[in-house]
Amino acid sequence: FPSEFFFFSRSSAKLVAPLGCLVSRQKHTLPDLPYDYAALEPHINAEIMQLHHSKHHAAYVNNLNVAEEKYKEALAKGDVTTQVSLQPALKFNGGGHINHTIFWTNLSPNGGGEPKGELMEAIKRDFGSFANFREKLTALSVGVQGSGWGWLGYNKDQGRLQIAACANQDPLQGTTGLIPLLGIDVWEHAYYLQYKNVRPDYLKAIWNVINWENVSSRYAACKK
Repeated sequence: FPSEFFFFSRSSAKLVAPLGCLVSRQKHTLPDLPYDYAALEPHINAEIMQLHHSKHHAAYVNNLNVAEEKYKEALAKGDVTTQVSLQPALKFNGGGHINHTIFWTNLSPNGGGEPKGELMEAIKRDFGSFANFREKLTALSVGVQGSGWGWLGYNKDQGRLQIAACANQDPLQGTTGLIPLLGIDVWEHAYYLQYKNVRPDYLKAIWNVINWENVSSRYAACKK
C-alpha cells in the first residue's frame, strides 16, 4: 500500500485505511485533524481550514467511496467498459484523499523554521542549501497552472530528494513514482478566502507552519 497512509505526526493517533481490496473493505473516512481549525492562524485562518477539511476533503472521501462501490459492481459483472470509465473518478477522488491526508500532517501550529538531522543533510546534498530548496519548491508551486500541488518527494531508485508538481489531485507516488514527503496544496480553496488570488503570499506564509518533524519521519521511513 502507498506509504503515505501509514505516517502521521506524533500528535495524531489517527490512521486512514489504505486504498485496498474492493471486494471486502471498510469505507474510507475523513481523518481528524491533529490540531484545531484555528491552530494555524495567522498563517492559514480557521475558516479556510474548516471548509478545506470538512467540505473539500470530505467530498473526496465520499466520492471515492461511491466510485469504488460502482467499480466493485462492475468488477462483479465483468463490465470492463464501466471499470475503465470509472478510472478518472478513482484517480481524482483517491488522489484528493491521499494528498490531503498527507497535507494535514505536514502542517503544525508548532511548525516552521528548518528541518534537522538526516533530512537537512539530504536537502543540502541535493539542493545545495535549505534556502535554495525553499526557493525552488516555492517557485515550482507558484508556477502550477490552474489547480495542483507542489511536492518534495524521495526517489528510492536514485536515493535522492526531488521536487515535482502534480496537476489537479494527481497523487505524487501513483503518477511519478516519488514517495511523498511534503505536499503544498495550491488549489484556490487552500488560500483564496485569506490571500485572494495572490498565491505567492500564501506560499510565503505556509513555510511558517511546515511540520518538519513529520516530513523527517516520512523521510526516515521511506529509506528503510
